[in-house]
Amino acid sequence: MIEIKGEKTILREPYKEDIDVLYYWQFEEEEQASRDWNGPYIPEQHATKEEFYESWEQQYYIMEGVPSSLVIEIDDTVVGAVGSYWVDPNTDWLETGIVIYDKHYWNGGYGSEAYQHWIDYLFEATGLHRLGLSTWSGNSRMIHVGEKVGMLEEARVREARKVDGEFFDAVKMGIMRSEWQKTRGKSPS
Repeated sequence: MIEIKGEKTILREPYKEDIDVLYYWQFEEEEQASRDWNGPYIPEQHATKEEFYESWEQQYYIMEGVPSSLVIEIDDTVVGAVGSYWVDPNTDWLETGIVIYDKHYWNGGYGSEAYQHWIDYLFEATGLHRLGLSTWSGNSRMIHVGEKVGMLEEARVREARKVDGEFFDAVKMGIMRSEWQKTRGKSPS
């Protein structure tokens, strides 16, 4: 069982009851404040609990022994998740992300810590060449977190996303293994 302990957060593999908690935050919680920051790329379709469980099971490993997602636990409560998906496995390019659903844990450094541990874990557990993230210019929080873990803005597609009638840029950020090794004090393998 993978468990990564930070000062403020724990990243770990989910138990069945954790999937229930994530389902609540994603589909049942009334305020849905985290959606204000989510990239407006593809409208999220509602899923039944069974479909939600099945999607976690089907997409759980990005490669042998390396999960595509871990839950974020703060104060003994699951409040979000970190995740990843392949952009191109032929070039070792994995896209990453984070969501903290409970807004009471925003602005306290929880997301930055959890995301840093996720990036560290993915580089340490794999031979990946690069990790990236995709967001939109309206999500200043994700851009800031990306910068804090050493990611650089690599592309900006002007006015590519429309949110509430207003256009925003699509933003791509990334970090190469060699950059991560320098910033994290790792020696090349």
